[in-house]
Amino acid sequence: MDVRSRNHVKVTGRDGAPVVMLAHGFGCDQNIWRLVVPVLEHDFTVVRFDHVGSGQSDLSAWDRERYGSLDGYVDDALELCRELALGPVVFVGHSVSAMMGVVAAAREPEAFAGLVLLAPSPSFIDDPENGYRGGFSAEDIDELLESLDANYLGWSGAMAPVIMGNPDRPELAEELTNSFCRTDPEIAREFARVTFLSDNRADLPSVGVPTLVAQCSSDDLAPPEVGAFVHAHVPGSRLVTLNATGHCPQLAAPQETAAAIASFAGAVG
Repeated sequence: MDVRSRNHVKVTGRDGAPVVMLAHGFGCDQNIWRLVVPVLEHDFTVVRFDHVGSGQSDLSAWDRERYGSLDGYVDDALELCRELALGPVVFVGHSVSAMMGVVAAAREPEAFAGLVLLAPSPSFIDDPENGYRGGFSAEDIDELLESLDANYLGWSGAMAPVIMGNPDRPELAEELTNSFCRTDPEIAREFARVTFLSDNRADLPSVGVPTLVAQCSSDDLAPPEVGAFVHAHVPGSRLVTLNATGHCPQLAAPQETAAAIASFAGAVG
């Protein structure tokens, strides 16, 4: 299968420039980057894509076994890097895609000039015995997934404002709700389990490429302690706290987000 059509790949920007690859999180598609892309296109080759099951990806490529863990998405990202033959990329992973980038870079570091981990979380579930705060108890996540199973559209409407933050800008939550509602519920349920049940804390020390951890100043899904944990466990990483609030800074504060990505990518690309 052609990976470009499978993942609805778009390549724009400057030919021959350093490559920035943008990977969206759960419930979204590449459209979430639309306010960031025009800034990045001035100085970089920009690659956008939809995870299989999201956006305008080829839904016939979705397979429950392949995409029942992060590994299927990691394999896709590495295939894109190889097939596009654009050289080492700066991989910008938002939310769960940040951990896809971590695993991919640990597996094939030569494919990456660097990583930008945007609002990352290696585990959403608290682990009090080991002093880790992920933001949710195991019971919280069980209830979240049960609610999603019972009424996906209702869950979407209730969770989007929590994820997006910025209650004074309800149009942002509405956009995320609409994005959720465009996703096939069966696929969304599986991707939610991958997102909220994965634990990639042990993978962080394996990253050997330059890494920027970009967290938001206030984020109900990935509190500042999570960004600090990622920074502490990815060797040589740099941590920046954006003024942006919520879990989707590329929508809430696109200029600030683009500037952080561009500064890092320009230095390592």
